[in-house]
Amino acid sequence: MTINEFRKRQEKRNKGKAAASEHDLQVQCVHIFRMLYPNQWRLLMAIPNGGYRTATTARKMHAEGVQAGVPDMLLAVARKGYHGLWIEMKNGKAGRVSELQNEMIARLKAEGYACAVCRTQEEFINTIKEYID
Repeated sequence: MTINEFRKRQEKRNKGKAAASEHDLQVQCVHIFRMLYPNQWRLLMAIPNGGYRTATTARKMHAEGVQAGVPDMLLAVARKGYHGLWIEMKNGKAGRVSELQNEMIARLKAEGYACAVCRTQEEFINTIKEYID
């Protein structure tokens, strides 16, 4: 399946619905990445920091090292003098990067990582292509 075919299928599924959620956008972007880079797809990893959790699960995850503000995905591919690319996904214009996320992005950049905030499939694809190619 090509990216255009994938997009058409997604548009058909989402017809009449409100804008895709951040989750839906991230799932679509991961799918596109796997089509574009079949030999590197295992190096794009989700960092499950967000979402609802019970208090017990939240305590366990915090003890395991989960931290607020960490971007949604890591592309563990070194390029252009960077150790890897961290990607924060936001749902269109409405998605807001929190102060904690901005602080973490600044820290990651200081440690030699590339960081990007992507709000659309196009931004994601452009960011990945610019970083990898």
